[in-house]
Order: sequence, then C-alpha cells, then structure tokens
Amino acid sequence: MTRPIRIALLSLAALLSACSSHPPTPQPVPRITNPAANGNADDVLIRAIGLVGTPYRYGGNTPAGGFDCSGLIGFVYRDAAGISLPRTTSQLSRMRGQSVSRNNLQSGDLVFFATSGGSKVSHAGIYVGEGRFVHAPSSGGTVRLDSLANSYWQGVYLDAKRVFGPELAHNL
Repeated sequence: MTRPIRIALLSLAALLSACSSHPPTPQPVPRITNPAANGNADDVLIRAIGLVGTPYRYGGNTPAGGFDCSGLIGFVYRDAAGISLPRTTSQLSRMRGQSVSRNNLQSGDLVFFATSGGSKVSHAGIYVGEGRFVHAPSSGGTVRLDSLANSYWQGVYLDAKRVFGPELAHNL
C-alpha cells in the first residue's frame, strides 16, 4: 500500500471514530488540577458559549484549529479556570470527582453520553445551565449549544461530573 493511501485510510479511520477514542488502559484517571486555579464556573460558562460556531475537528483542541468534544472541554477549563483535565472522553468520565444527578446539574459540570450505543462514554459536553450544554458534536459540524431535553440527548445521556469542588475553594 502506498504511503498516501495509508495516510488517507488512517485519516478516515480517525474521523469516523470522532470523540469515541479510548485510552489503552482501563485504569481510573485521577483528576488533575492546577492548585493556582483562579477561574470559576461562570468563567467556564462564558468561555464555552463564546466558542459556539468553532469548527469541529477530530483531535482538535484550539479555537484556531477546531475542537473535538474532549479538546473543547480541556481548552475551556485550561483557558478560563487554569484547570488541566484528562484528554479523552473516557478519561474525563473516569476522573475522580463528584458524580452529579441530572436533577442537580450546575453550570460547569461535565455531561457524558453514549452516542455509539450501549453504556460506554463516547461524547461529552459542558453544562451551561437551564438544561443546555455546549459541545463539539461531529465531523462537519461546529461547537454548538444543545438541550438535554432533546429526545436524542435524553436517550444517550449517561452521567455527569462536577469539576469545581471544595478543594478549589469555589462555591457554586
């Protein structure tokens, strides 16, 4: 197989897997935070909403290059609050932190979905309040705001985690 064809096939495989990438080991991932973090959930909310319309790009993690779902989350938390989070959706879902019921979501919480079927996390977004979340949904799309009340998102919703906690001295 020639090199250009191999590269094209690898690129196609990467695009088709979108946000459903999984780390090689299934070990729990600790939460990684910056002790000097100075942002809060409101800062995260404002930054996330400000990125609506940014193009989707598999593996993307900057406004200039585009975002995939976990790249968007990592960028927003790092930029708005000085918090470093794991890179993949699977790692984000396994990080230590308070699990949050759907009825108790607050701005800044991470929401997780099984968009590939089953119960395995394959997509994530940032809850912004009033039943809405910001996410980078898929190839060809853009970062957008969606409603958890939408029947599709209700059907694939799995869990949520709170990033801001007492150890960061943020009161929500």
